[in-house]
Amino acid sequence: MATPERLLSTEYSEVMQKSYIDYAMSVIVSRALPDVRDGLKPVQRRTLYDMYELGIRYDKPFRKSARIVGDTMGKYHPHGDSSIYDALVVMAQDFKKELPLVDGHGNFGSIEGDGAAAMRYTEARLAKVSQEVYLQDLDKDVIDFIPNFDETEKEPEVLPVRVPNLLINGAEGIAVGMATSIPPHNLREVVNGVIAYMKNPNMNTQEMMSYITGPDFPTGGIVTNKDDLLSIYSTGEGKIKIRGKAHIENAKGGKQNIIITEIPYPMIGANIGKFLNDVFALVENHVTNDITDISNQSSKEGIRIVIELKRGADANNILNLLYKKTRLEDTFGVNMLAVVNGRPETMGIIPVIRHHVNFQYELCTRKYTYLLQKENEKKEIQEGLIKAVDAIDLIIEILRGSKDMKMAKACLVDGTTKGIKFKSKQSEVDAASLRFTERQADAILQMRLYRLIGLELDQLKKEFDETLKRIKTYTEILSSKSSMARVIIKDLQKIAKDFGQDRRTVIDNVAEAVVEEKPLEEIDVAVLIDRFAYGRVVDQSTYERNKDAAEEESKKIIFCKNTDKLLLFTDQGQLHSIKVLDLPMGKFRDKGQPLDNVSNFDSSKENLCLVTSMGEVRGKKVLFVTKSGMLKVVNGEEFDVTRKASQATKLNPKDTLICVAVVNSDEDTLVLQSDKNYFLRMAITEVPEKKKGAIGVRGMRVGAKEEMTAAWYLGNGEMITTKTDKGEVHLERLHLASRDTRGVKH
Repeated sequence: MATPERLLSTEYSEVMQKSYIDYAMSVIVSRALPDVRDGLKPVQRRTLYDMYELGIRYDKPFRKSARIVGDTMGKYHPHGDSSIYDALVVMAQDFKKELPLVDGHGNFGSIEGDGAAAMRYTEARLAKVSQEVYLQDLDKDVIDFIPNFDETEKEPEVLPVRVPNLLINGAEGIAVGMATSIPPHNLREVVNGVIAYMKNPNMNTQEMMSYITGPDFPTGGIVTNKDDLLSIYSTGEGKIKIRGKAHIENAKGGKQNIIITEIPYPMIGANIGKFLNDVFALVENHVTNDITDISNQSSKEGIRIVIELKRGADANNILNLLYKKTRLEDTFGVNMLAVVNGRPETMGIIPVIRHHVNFQYELCTRKYTYLLQKENEKKEIQEGLIKAVDAIDLIIEILRGSKDMKMAKACLVDGTTKGIKFKSKQSEVDAASLRFTERQADAILQMRLYRLIGLELDQLKKEFDETLKRIKTYTEILSSKSSMARVIIKDLQKIAKDFGQDRRTVIDNVAEAVVEEKPLEEIDVAVLIDRFAYGRVVDQSTYERNKDAAEEESKKIIFCKNTDKLLLFTDQGQLHSIKVLDLPMGKFRDKGQPLDNVSNFDSSKENLCLVTSMGEVRGKKVLFVTKSGMLKVVNGEEFDVTRKASQATKLNPKDTLICVAVVNSDEDTLVLQSDKNYFLRMAITEVPEKKKGAIGVRGMRVGAKEEMTAAWYLGNGEMITTKTDKGEVHLERLHLASRDTRGVKH
């Protein structure tokens, strides 16, 4: 009989909370954050261990990256090949890591953001430092192995890394609700800091910083806020300001060039291209007119970005402008978050080193305990072999007289002589006194005859003496913490000597870049807007020379100052503001810029009713007429706004503007036309002044389902003619009437 199902009632929010916490902790511990002990994320640890298991050592041939990725994914990391390959690529990039852990062969990307080739094309092997510093003692029982995801393999819980990799190579990772960002540091400085801490565990952060002066980025650069580093290294949080290195070179024709040779660490990758675009933008937006060209001449030899300047330009001021306005000076957000005893924890530099040192003592204890055990086993066997050589004739007699291996071994271990044929009674008595250990007896039974040669016996005794020395050494190391510390320090010094590099990043206090902005010369310009809504700017003299062509080709010409801004009034009641400086200024035949690109105006959704300048409407009124016949005038000062897009006037639902005009005189008039061909001409003074947030008042009395089709603002003496079914209508001849009347039909 089947067991009946049981339904358990659970609060939904509790299930969601528990599931989310389980998921978050899985991402935090198993994917995104490094372990404080080896400074590696799981994917990095598993990839390095898999290469170690496959035998892809630094002195062996390269192997296809696809083989490494596939093997890692199949055995240890079931999270997709892209994450494994990305980790492999980053570990091979010397511009991202202080100590590249993988030796890559092929296209592994560039500092300028070029991606690595597909894994089927590239090859890799372990770097020497990985093999000798990160993986060397895996065979000495120094760390625990845990089951892999399907419990078919064993993988290391942590790698026996002998340097603080968390500090040396740094770390970046985004988990759930938290992220880690640790800058790389100089290997020699970190080693010196660890040694100093081992000698004085009570040292504070300030004392530590006499050894580890600050981050050391692979891209070099200059850290400009040295005084902030003490707080950052104490709390594990803060912002490091870093700028690229640049110098000024003299060029031909008395000009000067700015040469950038090192970039800020956050600029690597696509941000180099963004920097170049930002410099172009400074020129296009007329922030500076002193830059004539920029070229990226970087190569395998290093970074070289050349910025060419006009003759007489202040190169130092332009360099300060680049620091101020581009990513040539950037910030690196520090959040020293790592997994400690299975939990995420933010630490300063002293706790990181403390955890590392404790880990080294643990590794050292397990390593020398293992080695001591092996040497004691070796000593036991060597003692047995030496003793056996002295009684070799008796042992041979035991072997020849025994029926099987079991009988011979029992005699050697317990002195049991029953069943063994001896040549004499004395031999049997001597055999009964033998007391070899199990391990010694096995070694004797497996001993080859050549070991009986005199020189071999001398070598055996020599090896025994060396074994005793090693046992003494290992025992001494394990006997006290100070002895173990000396071994760890000696090991660290050798690593620093073999793999250390000179510091690349300069640590200093640098004053904030100050830009002396030259006052913009205010000149008269003409803004030319064509029928495709492209705008460009020319100075007054250029316009005068090309006046006929400008009037023929342009739909709208606006005369203003170069410091002014354009106002775009649309039929949807919106106002779009554009700085004249945002439009390209140059020769008459230069291409213009779409107004859509320099404002929020969308030509596919709205139509222009009026394009004018702020200088034109200042001190005047702006007239609005809608399709439903509502009208008003608004003080022009209300349109002097800083926002790029705002409301020009309030409209009723489904209503649109049919006329927007600048009122130049109280003597001007307004003519309205309905779709029933009723015309109403009124004095502009009839239109009341309202705020731009008001809808307005009715302009002409209309019948049911009748609406305005056109409105004309007539300046003093202006003559406009329009046509209806009955013929031409001269608007300026219409008699004046009052607002909100029916008008005259034509």
